[in-house]
Order: sequence, then C-alpha cells, then structure tokens
Amino acid sequence: MTTPPASSSSKPGDADGTITPRDLKLGTLAVHAGEARQKPGDSITDPVFCASTYTFENTQSIIDFIEQEQPREEYGRYGNPGERVAERKLAALDGAEDAALFSSGMAAIVGLLMAKLNAGDEVIFFDECYHRSREFCSKHLSRFGVTTRQVKTGDFDAMEAAITPATKMLISESPTNPHLSCIDLEKFADLGRRSGIETLIDATLATPYNLRPIDAGVDYVLHSATKYLGGHNDLLAGVVVGSKEALEPVRNLRGIMGAINGPQNVYLLLRGLKTFELRMQRHNENGLLVAEFLENHPRIERVFYPGLASHPYHDVARRTMRGFGGLVTFLVKDADWRATADVIDAVQIPRIAPSLGGVESLIEQPLVMSYYKLTPEERQQFGIPDNMIRMACGIEDGEDLVADLSQALDR
Repeated sequence: MTTPPASSSSKPGDADGTITPRDLKLGTLAVHAGEARQKPGDSITDPVFCASTYTFENTQSIIDFIEQEQPREEYGRYGNPGERVAERKLAALDGAEDAALFSSGMAAIVGLLMAKLNAGDEVIFFDECYHRSREFCSKHLSRFGVTTRQVKTGDFDAMEAAITPATKMLISESPTNPHLSCIDLEKFADLGRRSGIETLIDATLATPYNLRPIDAGVDYVLHSATKYLGGHNDLLAGVVVGSKEALEPVRNLRGIMGAINGPQNVYLLLRGLKTFELRMQRHNENGLLVAEFLENHPRIERVFYPGLASHPYHDVARRTMRGFGGLVTFLVKDADWRATADVIDAVQIPRIAPSLGGVESLIEQPLVMSYYKLTPEERQQFGIPDNMIRMACGIEDGEDLVADLSQALDR
C-alpha cells in the first residue's frame, strides 16, 4: 500500500502566511492547508463571508482589479473567500495544482464535461459507474451531439480499441460503485497520454487518503465532497482537481452556470475536513472488519470489498491504495428481494438511506434505492441482483457494527 508522498521544499508556508503542502503530511494538510496563519479578526477559524456582492473603493480600483487580475472577489457567483480556502485545501490533499468547488458531485462532473466537450466529441467510460453520471452522458450530452461509449471495466484493450479521432476524454471510477472494482491508474493515465486524450478518475469512494490519481498522471480527479470529505451527512458539494490551466475554463463555466456553494456550506466542508484523516482511519478499519465478518458468514453468498483477497481487483487495490474505504457490498445467499430487504430492516445501527462517507453508517438495497424502476434485464446488465446489499460503514465501534449485522442475518 502506498503513502502519498510529500513534496520537496522544506518551507512550511508562502510569504503571505498561507499554509502550503511542502513536506507536510496528510493529517496536517487536512487541518491547515490553504489557510492563512493569521485570519481576519484574528480568529482561528476562517470567517463565513455571507456577501452576495463585494464593494470597490472607487472606479480606479475596479480597473485595477480587471487589468491586474487581482485575487479578490467581485460577485458571489464567481467566488467567495471561504471557497478559495477550501479549494486550496482540497488541491493540497490530492497533490494537485488547483481545484474547482461545485454545489454537488454531479454539478462537478457536469461542469467539467460541459466545459471540455463540443458537438461531435466522444467520451469513453468503464461501464461500472454511478448511474446518474451514465444518465447525464447517455441522455443529455447526446442531445448536444456528444457520443458516449462504454466498455467493460478494467478492459484496457477494449478501451483502446474504442478510441477514435473524436475521443476527448476517458472516464472511470476507482473503486467503482457498488462493485468496488479498482483501476490500474498508471495504465489508465498512460493510455490517455499515448492517445492525446484527457483522463478523469472519480475517486469519491477512495478519497485522497486512500488514492492519489494525480500522482499516477491522471489529468482530473473528481470527488463528491458530500461523502467522506464533508463527512457528516450535512452538506452537498463536489470538486474537480487538476492543473490550474486545465481548470480555468471549468471555473469560468461554473461562474456562468451558478453551480456554487453557499458560504455556510463552505464552512461546513472546511470544518469537516479538519478531521478527515482521523475519520478515514476508522472508515478503513470498519470496512475491512465488516467485510471479513461477512465473508465468513454462512448466509452470505459473496462480498465485494477490495481489501479481501477474494476480490478480483485485490492486487490492483493493494498496489494503488493506502486503505480500502468504508463501503462494503454483499449478496445474501438464496434470498429474493423481500428476504434481502428483511435483513436491512432488521439492523439497528445503520440507517436506511442512500449516500456514504458520513460518520453514521448507512445501508441500502440497490434494487430498491436506485434501480427500482428498471426492468430485471436492465438490472442484470448493470450487475444489480435482487439479493445485493450496500453498507457504508461509519465511524461507530466496528465490533458493534459486526454484532448488529450478525443478529440481523441470524433472524
């Protein structure tokens, strides 16, 4: 398992006092990166700027702002001082040059693709992906003349064969949701470089704690910050990280679209990130503990978790990931959809809900929660059987989670 490397310089901060990534480890970056040492009002926390517009002293100050591209705010749709702090921190955690914060993970991927694609372009997905990402590309981008191709997850030969002169982006999750397949990031990035095509990894399930696609040469990394980065099931946010130059058109389009976070939301994200490393340690511990318990339970047919040797992508996960996260997917043996629902209804600690990555454990049946309106044939195509359960382990005591699952399965 790999540990994110520190960068080479020994200086702890910039001349203006802003904490930068040099030689600092992830836990320190989560607390301090992107923040000025002395903040307005001498507060230890960054203030919440609730302004929708920002004033100028006189006409010349407006001209100076435009001509000199001064780093200050003008109008709330184009930026907020707290948002800039969050973006610097998120970029530092991923080892990236820049980050663009959006109102949700879906807003982030929509903003990126709309900024980068034109009519006649093509994108290629590995086929295990969030169903809303797939829906946006196949049903909505197609209306603007963009073609989406899907190939079997992890099949790089199929992905390379699908590339045409019109291909502009290669897209994958790692790990995927809900099967938790893991991608060889260096091979993925290399395919993009050799083909002159940009690459995107949705690393929401891994987080920067467990996976660093930028270090492997991937162009863009996407996170639904609603999940592990925010960490408390109390906000929606999304972020794309990458180079400053590549993200400039994305940021400009965000200002036009208005897919921004409110100041209170930014504050909640910054507060959640302070404990990011500590929470991820417990998520990783609980995920592995629950997965090992389930794999040895007589009522379980199969467990999907990259930390298990039985997972088909275990070797890739061990090579690319620091830990394996808190999401565990499993199949209940010889159970129809109703018997599977009975297991979910019997647990007492996890709450029945979509999403993942918060301090509270969540549990759901993908058939009911996300694929209920699809036909059995369509669900089979996406690998969603009736007896599948997805559990997002929170930060509760792991032994309590195991005991709760045990009593639910033994009923």
